[in-house]
Amino acid sequence: MILAALPDPSPFGDIIVAFLSILFEGAPYILVGTILSGFIDAFLPAQLLERVLPKNKVLSTLVAGFLGLIFPVCECAVVPVVRRLVQKGLPISCAMTYLLSAPIINPIVIMSTMTAFNNFKAGEPNAPFDSSNVTMTVARISLGYVVAVLFGLAMLRKKPADILRPEVAAGIEGTGPDAKPKPVLKFDAKLIHAMRTAMRDFLDTAMYFSIGVMITAVFNTQVNQAAIQGVAGNDFLAVPSMMILAYVLSLCSTSDAFIAAPMATFSVGAKLAFLVFGPMLDVKLSFMYSAVFRRRFVFGISAALFIVVGVLSTPWAALIKAALAPLNLKPY
Repeated sequence: MILAALPDPSPFGDIIVAFLSILFEGAPYILVGTILSGFIDAFLPAQLLERVLPKNKVLSTLVAGFLGLIFPVCECAVVPVVRRLVQKGLPISCAMTYLLSAPIINPIVIMSTMTAFNNFKAGEPNAPFDSSNVTMTVARISLGYVVAVLFGLAMLRKKPADILRPEVAAGIEGTGPDAKPKPVLKFDAKLIHAMRTAMRDFLDTAMYFSIGVMITAVFNTQVNQAAIQGVAGNDFLAVPSMMILAYVLSLCSTSDAFIAAPMATFSVGAKLAFLVFGPMLDVKLSFMYSAVFRRRFVFGISAALFIVVGVLSTPWAALIKAALAPLNLKPY
């Protein structure tokens, strides 16, 4: 009786239900990711990364692509961390690889991607690739690694002064203000710093995530799916469209899978492009990169990332599907 007397909740009610369902799925991963980032910022010695890397520049670049598994940070925190590491002497090739790979290849993002694609099965329910969260996760981390290493290797012949802002490069040489040693904090001061950093990052990323969730909720409940079928079903249009969407939404990599997974009308290749390109470049990262790198370099790497990820995403999805198909993976 009471429910019958209430006004019809559609379409506003549908939007709220979709919004809350995705929000509650992704928020815990944002919280865990920002707490980890805060503790890494406060407690991780910069010299530690140099000790675990091989002396060979090529090998160190390859290893740097997996550092996110040990030192997990999302793209919201990785830029200032990389800046400090570069000024401590980390090679540019390793820094670039870590910068691009850490927001994708880390435990929190891996878990969130598996969870998102386990709850939202895209495409035909019996398609092994679409229905396997394991396969989607493998496609994301493997393509993210390949792209990050390619760009890291491209930095081997680059001089720091050619791509870094003058004040950052001066910090490496020990002549700039950034080269001054910071005071050593006690444990309690480091703990406070870690929690403050985590709180600031959480509020910042939660805001971007909420905006993205609302757009996705409206997209999935109110937009006529037939009207976008011409874009979603065509990888030539869908892939760049999803990459542009990832750039504009500026989502945290710990939660962006919850935005991509419900978009059932888009191909796996398009969603893979969204999940790989977004953590490497978005609106906020464009500004953050400009605080470390020269503006011309930021423009160049942005265009290169868009082209490389856009070209590789669809064939890479097909490659991973073919490689894992014999395993007959099922979501869990």
